[in-house]
Amino acid sequence: MSALLYHFADRTADSQRDCGRKRGAMVLQALIFDVDGTLADTERDGHRVAFNRAFREAGLDWEWGVDLYGELLAITGGQERMRYYMDSYPCPKPQATDFSGYFREIHRNKNRHFAALMAEGGIGLRPGVQRLIAEARQAGIRLAIATTTTRSNVLALLDKTLGSVSQDWFELIATADEVPDKKPSPDVYNYVLEKMKLDAADCIAFEDSVNGLRAARAANLMTLITDNGYTEGSDFSGAALILDQLGEPGESYTVKGGSRAGVAKSGPGHVNIELLRHLLSA
Repeated sequence: MSALLYHFADRTADSQRDCGRKRGAMVLQALIFDVDGTLADTERDGHRVAFNRAFREAGLDWEWGVDLYGELLAITGGQERMRYYMDSYPCPKPQATDFSGYFREIHRNKNRHFAALMAEGGIGLRPGVQRLIAEARQAGIRLAIATTTTRSNVLALLDKTLGSVSQDWFELIATADEVPDKKPSPDVYNYVLEKMKLDAADCIAFEDSVNGLRAARAANLMTLITDNGYTEGSDFSGAALILDQLGEPGESYTVKGGSRAGVAKSGPGHVNIELLRHLLSA
C-alpha cells in the first residue's frame, strides 16, 4: 500500500473514531488504578505505622497518630510529607544539615518497614478489587497502575495480596520512581497514556482522594472514586462516580454522588465491566 493510501486509511479511521465518540460510543480499553487507599487501605495501618517505626529507628521523636496522619495526607509523597510536617507543625527538629538526604534515608527505611508489615499479612485488598481485576483480564481490558508511591511498595502489596505473578497482569506500573512529580500533577497519568498509546476517552481511572481525582481529571480521564475513612466527605467535584467501595455480589456499594451516579444506582450493586462500559458511554 502506498504512503498516500496509508495516510488516507489513518485519516478514515480517525474520522470514524471521532464520529463514534461524538455519538457517545466510547470503547473501554483500559482501567488505571491508584494504589494507596484505592486498591487497599494501606495508609492508616500500613504507611503511618511504617513511618513511625522509621522515626524511632532514626532516633527522631515524631509520632504520627491516626488523625494527624489524615491531615498530612493532603501532602502527596512521603518525603514531601515529612518536610511539610517539620515546617508546619510544632515538633522536634531533626539534627541534620542536609534535610533532603536525611528524609530520603528515613523514607527508604519506612519502605522497608512497610514491606515487612505487608509480609505480616495485616492489609488486604478492598472489596471488589480482586474480582474486578480478574473480570478485566477475562474481558481483554488492559490494566495499569498510576501511583505516587514507590515501586517497592506497589510490588510488596501485589505480591502479598495477589501473588508475584500479578505484576505481569498490569501492562504498566507507573510509580514515583518513574514520574517524580506527585499528584495532583497529572504527569503519572499522562505517562501511562503515552506509554500505552491510549486515548484518555477510552479509559477509566480509579482513585480515592482529591489529589488523585485532580490528577486524573487533568489528564482528561473519567474517574471513579471509592472513598475511605480518610477521604470520605471530601469535595470530589468532577468525579463520574463516588462509591464507598467497588462492591461484591451480595455486598452492594453505596452511591455517594458523581455526575453519572444514576448509572450505578440502576446497576447490579457491584462494579463490573458491563457497568464500566455503560458508565463510559452514558
